Amino acid sequence: MSKDGLLSGKRVLVTGAGQGNGRAIAEGMARAGAEVVVVDLNEATARDTAKALGTSEDFAFALDIADREGALGLADAVSGRIGQIDCLVNNAGILLRGKLSDPDAANAWDRTISVNVTGTYNMVQAFRGSLTESKGSIINIGSIQSFVAAPNSAAYTASKGAVLQLTKALAVELARDGIRVNGIAPGVMRTPMTVETMANEAAIGSLLRHIPMRRVGEAQELAGPAVFLASDLASYVTGVMLPVDGGYLSM
Repeated sequence: MSKDGLLSGKRVLVTGAGQGNGRAIAEGMARAGAEVVVVDLNEATARDTAKALGTSEDFAFALDIADREGALGLADAVSGRIGQIDCLVNNAGILLRGKLSDPDAANAWDRTISVNVTGTYNMVQAFRGSLTESKGSIINIGSIQSFVAAPNSAAYTASKGAVLQLTKALAVELARDGIRVNGIAPGVMRTPMTVETMANEAAIGSLLRHIPMRRVGEAQELAGPAVFLASDLASYVTGVMLPVDGGYLSM
């Protein structure tokens, strides 16, 4: 089935949309007919994505999602400039690798949790009213590390496990408001966040042996699942964290 038109008339906000998975999801939403609000830490990359989508710069915003007041301000700005949204995609996140014995381990923990967990919460709180009005949906981007651990990434693994549980909790709580809440758990994807892994032949070889499809994923392969979860085809789907991982979690 073609995705064209599945999201016609809908407005979708994507965080971390300046590059990688977020940009690919934003592009997929736009191809499906949605008006896409682009949010990124970097204003220049947000504007670049908006330009690539053929939308006005009015649809591009800069935000550090860890800033709660900033998230509330963004919600006000989007409401005043664009109107209510129908889908919130919480994609923005960071991966800071390191061991617990590293001198800056505590700082890496604090920053990772503040962005990946608290930032997701901030955005949901900020846009809950808009999504209640539209009877919309939320898509939280988790990870295969929402389910399994990896070396030297305690903060990231813990944060993505929290995103999985937050997704379930929000699905239960917000159902009464007509809001569906789901997630996507990407596997090993070719993005700027995984450059270090891709450059390590031993690391990528080990990962590929654990992926039945024997390849890494491309960012654009997240677009279809995201469009489905945002569309009316998923009207009875909530509380799900959908792996898009080439079969990684099946082994």
